[in-house]
Amino acid sequence: MLYEQLQPVHQQLLKSFELQLQSNQQLQNQVMQLQYQLHQLTKLLQGFKSERFVPGGTGPQKELGLIFEETFASTKLEDVKKVSYVKVNKPTSKDTVKELPAHLRREEIIIEPDEDVSRCERNGEEVKEQLSWKPGEIFVKRIVRPRYKCPLTGKLQGHRSVIASLPEQALPKCAADPELLAQVTIDKFVDHKPLNRQLDFFKRNGVTIAYSTIADWVRLVAEAIECLGEAQLRVMLRHNYWQGDETGIKVLDSTIKKDTHKGYFWVYMTGDSKLIYYDYHSGRDGPAASHIMHLFKGHLQTDGYAVYEKVAGKDITLLCCLAHARRKVFDAQANDKSRAEYVLTEIAKLYKIEAACKEQQLTEQQIKDKRLKEAVPILQELGEWMKKEYLLLKPKSLIAKALAYSINRWDKLSLYATTGHLNIDNNNIERCMRPVAIGRKNFLFCGSHDAAKRTALLYSLLVTCKLNEVNPYEWLKDMLSYNLQEYPINKIESLLPHNWKLNQENM
Repeated sequence: MLYEQLQPVHQQLLKSFELQLQSNQQLQNQVMQLQYQLHQLTKLLQGFKSERFVPGGTGPQKELGLIFEETFASTKLEDVKKVSYVKVNKPTSKDTVKELPAHLRREEIIIEPDEDVSRCERNGEEVKEQLSWKPGEIFVKRIVRPRYKCPLTGKLQGHRSVIASLPEQALPKCAADPELLAQVTIDKFVDHKPLNRQLDFFKRNGVTIAYSTIADWVRLVAEAIECLGEAQLRVMLRHNYWQGDETGIKVLDSTIKKDTHKGYFWVYMTGDSKLIYYDYHSGRDGPAASHIMHLFKGHLQTDGYAVYEKVAGKDITLLCCLAHARRKVFDAQANDKSRAEYVLTEIAKLYKIEAACKEQQLTEQQIKDKRLKEAVPILQELGEWMKKEYLLLKPKSLIAKALAYSINRWDKLSLYATTGHLNIDNNNIERCMRPVAIGRKNFLFCGSHDAAKRTALLYSLLVTCKLNEVNPYEWLKDMLSYNLQEYPINKIESLLPHNWKLNQENM
């Protein structure tokens, strides 16, 4: 009788206990998420921190010979030899300073002694060279074309007027010449100097220019070289291996009050890291991704963003970036150090293989053979280990989420190892996001969606200059010296930065 009376109470307590356990688990998950967010915010506030991983002293790390603690612990005091120090004379500045470049203009200043040396014989001199600088000069270029009145030849009577033609330019009616237009553009998109700061420079030199005027100059430059951006995309489409990524940019939109619209640069780079194309769209959805991708055929390497899966057709083979998978595990070390370190150690072995291929300058076939022999077994073993360990983890823990990211994409993460031309990650294209990141911290936003498209075009060509070690100012100045609208369409690709460089070297 007493048992029957206590049974409802027991069930109620049991149910209450289970609810308490669930509540505790939820709180633990929230704490882990908050700790992770705090960790990420701290990284942002403190600036970039290296994701370099040094393995510990247990498990598979022993294979790498990095057991520092055991090494030092086994060292006895009596085994330490006395170190003697030898004083070394510090080299003078003359020994450490390299010879200054010979191509620089020398401005000579002769300093004579204060005493009278008119009756003395000069028997040498001491020369000291220092690098100097003068502020950039803005000046007026006057193009004078004499007009001549020449008599007509033959039986014709009278005279004809003779005058030289103006030099060819992309923007002949612009008040600024190609040199100044190129410098203004490079200052903004390469050196990240906003137009208002450039106007301050002009003002200090006694020249007042309206902001609308200098903004028009940049717009006209982008419109003048638009055909080069289209030509670069055509060249890129001949490659069958691309890397893709996207990054945000704030854009002024008249339909949005008291705020800016967040648009996106969809960025594509050829696998050889020589050509890049920035494609601006107002959104980060399927239509924005398919705008370029429907033209592409081959391998596309991304960070695993789901939109690429949706728009990739039968002609596109997707592969993922191992650096992104590694980063998630790296950030989960505080949650489960032993599992995270094991994964990071195995990934380090894969990168060691890639470093050896690069150092030995192996051919594509040799790289493929080395990857099949050394990398594929590591990937297969690591993939199986992740699946087994995931079943033992709480799904909402950080380490479980990190493993799940890789497990869901493991075939795409491993695909590179079956070839000799695909990269292990897409770090190359991620590095090309830095100009955009630095630029938006300086000029903050684009004035309109059209301005954002022009910005994408300029980044496409100017970042390509950097990838091919081309001086962007010299290249752009040269481009603005042509009337590109009338340039032969079958020769337009010769003006792209990588081809322009070859032409300059062969001249």
